[in-house]
Amino acid sequence: MTPPDLGTVRRILDAARAAGHATLLEPDGLALLAALGLAVPAWRLVADEDGVDAPLLDDIGGERIVVKAVGPGLVHKTEIGGVAFADRTPAAVRAAIAAMRARLPVPAAGFTVSALVPHDRDPGGELLLAFRWTDDMGPVVAVGAGGIATEILAADLRPDRALAIASPTLTPPDRLDGVLAQATAARLATRSVRGQPPRLAPERLADAVRRLLALAPLAPAELLELEINPAAVTPAGLVALDVLVRLGDGPLPVRRPRPAAAVARLLAPRSIGIVGVSSGMNPGRVILQNVLREGFDPAAITVVKPGAVEMDGVRCVPDLAAMPSRVDLMVVVLPAAATPGFVAEAVERDLAASLIVIPGGLEEKSGGGAYADRLQAVLAAARARPDGGPVINGGNCLGIRSRPGRYDTLFIPRAKLPPGARPAPIALVTGSGAFAVTRLSRLAPLDPRYVVTIGNQTDLTAGDYLAHFAGDPAVRVVGVYVEGFARLDGARFLEAAARLRADGRRVVLYRAGRTAAGAGASASHTAAIAGDAAVTRALARSAGVAWAETPAEFDDLLRTFALLDGRPAAGRRLGATTNAGSECVTIADHAGSLDLVRFSPATEQALGRVLVPAGITSVVDVRNPLDLTPIADARIVGETARIILAADEVDAGIVGLVPMTDTLDGLPAGEGHDEDLARPGAVADVLASLWRATTKPWVAVVDAGPMYEPLRARLLEAGVPVLGTADAAARALGAWCEAGPPGA
Repeated sequence: MTPPDLGTVRRILDAARAAGHATLLEPDGLALLAALGLAVPAWRLVADEDGVDAPLLDDIGGERIVVKAVGPGLVHKTEIGGVAFADRTPAAVRAAIAAMRARLPVPAAGFTVSALVPHDRDPGGELLLAFRWTDDMGPVVAVGAGGIATEILAADLRPDRALAIASPTLTPPDRLDGVLAQATAARLATRSVRGQPPRLAPERLADAVRRLLALAPLAPAELLELEINPAAVTPAGLVALDVLVRLGDGPLPVRRPRPAAAVARLLAPRSIGIVGVSSGMNPGRVILQNVLREGFDPAAITVVKPGAVEMDGVRCVPDLAAMPSRVDLMVVVLPAAATPGFVAEAVERDLAASLIVIPGGLEEKSGGGAYADRLQAVLAAARARPDGGPVINGGNCLGIRSRPGRYDTLFIPRAKLPPGARPAPIALVTGSGAFAVTRLSRLAPLDPRYVVTIGNQTDLTAGDYLAHFAGDPAVRVVGVYVEGFARLDGARFLEAAARLRADGRRVVLYRAGRTAAGAGASASHTAAIAGDAAVTRALARSAGVAWAETPAEFDDLLRTFALLDGRPAAGRRLGATTNAGSECVTIADHAGSLDLVRFSPATEQALGRVLVPAGITSVVDVRNPLDLTPIADARIVGETARIILAADEVDAGIVGLVPMTDTLDGLPAGEGHDEDLARPGAVADVLASLWRATTKPWVAVVDAGPMYEPLRARLLEAGVPVLGTADAAARALGAWCEAGPPGA
């Protein structure tokens, strides 16, 4: 097959732009598709009905004719009566054009007369193929269900089945077929259904996608979007029946990369400056005391405060001109109006390798844009320096808590956050300070290594931090919350995520702002169904990122991944046991990508030796998931779990507990009962011992209310991942197992 002719494509786009068009007229769109090597129906352009005669129709061929109005502003042709069908006779086609001219809201510049392409309009017979520029991920190609029901089908299908998304930089060529197979419509088109042969060879669809991906060098300056809807699936291959092309607005501003070395200084500074500290208690004073509490050397801290010589044992200077030396980190807690001037002076004097800018109001409030613009101008000048200048975290953030850096700018009272008794190899990167501190509260007793609140991403971005953590082997799990990425930062983020994943580490992503509001500004279906959040989801999953649907799932994944670190799954074969039949059903219902294998005869025999003497096999059969019934005590729970996890046919496990039975010692010692969860041989002790004795990944479930929080806490302190429900356990363990061993 001939390669795409990008030279001709460029000439078509340039000519349309010179004519003042924002979109291509249909004849130009059809010519562009032909230059890409994509099939279109036979067609001709006529000015009006007088241009239709028998020789023209004979050249087009076919049994029926499609007439479409052509002209600027005639985009949604079906809705305005700009599409008609007619028999292939001059009289019928002329009548169709005359009737169309009479009902159009604006005059047409002409009409295309095309052969009607016979094809099946059932699902899988029409596809949507679209090239689109996205600000955060760059150019992508989307494949989904085509035709007039495109948006309805996309809304009704599962998010991971509605569309296939491919990227020229993020989708490895050898994985394209697998990516396309994720879309239900693509599978219907390329696979046998009820014994019928496939309508389309998979390589034909992959070839069309590659031709669209070849447009990447033109985006966004020359081309923003190209949508084929529908592409008819025919015995001869795909035929584009309709095309919409939106032109680009010229090159985007270039943003210089942030110096990576300065990020390392930011997270592990040797010296710190703080401005905005009050003699009373304010956020700046809280930050100063937090930094001291974390063990940072007071002699390496300087407070910029006029009229003070010393505060909390730390030296003070009246202004930046009096700073004794350059610091690795400057923390700025000034009002928004004063911040740009202070930051500009610090940057121009080269007094800090990095800055944390706490205040809001730089972009999110009316008039704040001028402050942000000034910061950007100062940074742009600094980037031209040999060292690339400083980096800025924020504004509108709570800043950073860095355990290795021995500092904490999260100005939350100490008593309001848990002590974080168990160090965890987690880096938490969030666009929201509230989201960060909420996670710290919910993740207890885990104590993340880094907590970074990036605020407005005025300078440093989520992608910058992920790239840094990809080079830090002490960080094993990165949890990220964003409401959006800076321009092209999403692509950079996923490139770093793929490096982390190849090294056996994990990234968990929760992206807020997923609604399709604002998509109607586009003339196409693509922006509506393949919005930025949908594109991020698809590409993130392809990069091995665990996508959290809710904040609660984000917490589950982050905690589970941190505690399972070092226990990669060899596969997805699940073995499960619980003392409640309802949980067995729940695990089976929500196994998802996990495979509930049948226990081998050897495993069944080993389980029988434990269950028969207890009388459990007289009530239930030995199967997977294994229902231990409320009869089971802690010893039986531990022994059956040990047998299942030792089985060759099992890669990962779930151990479920409904702790209200009187056999498990699930309550702390107290009045009204004789249980003691701290007792040797109690279920917490048994599962903690099992955790130390096993190497396969497994999780526990404590399906109960607040009375049993001490049991959950004791298991977490022992390092056992604990989930609150069986379905949450299946989802979290499934996400862990999906990634497979390092490098998979």
